[in-house]
Amino acid sequence: MKAIAVERGSSRPTLLDVSEPDPDAGEALLRTLRVGIDGTDHEVVRGNHGGYPVGDDYQILGHEAVAAVEDPNGTGLESGQLVVPTVRRPSTETESNEYFERGEPDMAPDGAYVERGIVGAHGYMSEFFVSPPEFLVPVPDSYAEHGFLVEPISNSEKAFEHAFAARSAFEWTPESALVLGNGPLGLLTLAMLETDSSPFERNYCLGRRDRPDPSIDIIERLGSTYVDSRETPVDGVAEAFEPMDFVYEATGYAKHAFQTVDALAPNGVGALLGIPNDWAFEVDGGRLHRELVLENKALFGSVNSNVGQYEAARDRLAELPDWFLDAFVTGVYAPDEAESAFEASDDAIKTVIEFDTP
Repeated sequence: MKAIAVERGSSRPTLLDVSEPDPDAGEALLRTLRVGIDGTDHEVVRGNHGGYPVGDDYQILGHEAVAAVEDPNGTGLESGQLVVPTVRRPSTETESNEYFERGEPDMAPDGAYVERGIVGAHGYMSEFFVSPPEFLVPVPDSYAEHGFLVEPISNSEKAFEHAFAARSAFEWTPESALVLGNGPLGLLTLAMLETDSSPFERNYCLGRRDRPDPSIDIIERLGSTYVDSRETPVDGVAEAFEPMDFVYEATGYAKHAFQTVDALAPNGVGALLGIPNDWAFEVDGGRLHRELVLENKALFGSVNSNVGQYEAARDRLAELPDWFLDAFVTGVYAPDEAESAFEASDDAIKTVIEFDTP
């Protein structure tokens, strides 16, 4: 079968011909429809993140997928049913552990899990893959085109959930939100903040793009405000626009974590999702510490998500307007066009590998 992978010693995606997986008892065989490409995939290809499955000299890429059940294999699933696979699995050394047993794989520490398509396990960028049913989230048939977005949306659902949990000890009625980063995850999160179910009334998105630019067009059509970080840095947003009740960081730019403290309103909370490289720089630690304490501000880190957040993401995807999805997905590629799909350009926002349609 066709699979898109990165081979040891390479820094580019390659189309391979590998054996079709044979499901074990308790596993279903899935036929892949579409797989999204995100920043983590690029990091894996460059060798800056993740790791190969034990004993293999290649890593099948992809963790944002929507698939159809090809062979239920006694799992209770139905043939042809559409599903979205989750990313984390128990590590082969520990098999199962308390985090997975209580439905919190996203809170497991390093070493207690592998991640499909990222570290220690092959991903979904192949014609077929196998999975136990407990790691599959059913989605409607109408999700064949955009169901792969359930995975990235679930990460933001987790961030929202944890932000509100962090403020649950008092009455918190947030109105303003700032998304740091106008890449795919930032734009997707901004669209979530603009849905009818969102409590936020005024939303902003910070980036570094010149007009005309498709991401700025999306930001403003959503009804949000674009903030050019070259004119207004993160720590100047509160003065230039307004203090933010919630800040969502999706840049991986390490200074933004500290500048978020200045952008927050009293009682505000910042969610950090970007993963920076090691970088030593100076900050005014005493002032930032004092600001956090005296203004009751909070920062937290968030990675991955659990099944409940996938289910919330499934519902949230239905709220996103069709025009947004059409503008957001800027390229659909066949497997043999993988190198083109991974190429960066100013016009590309979200690119997708399409293996099949139901």
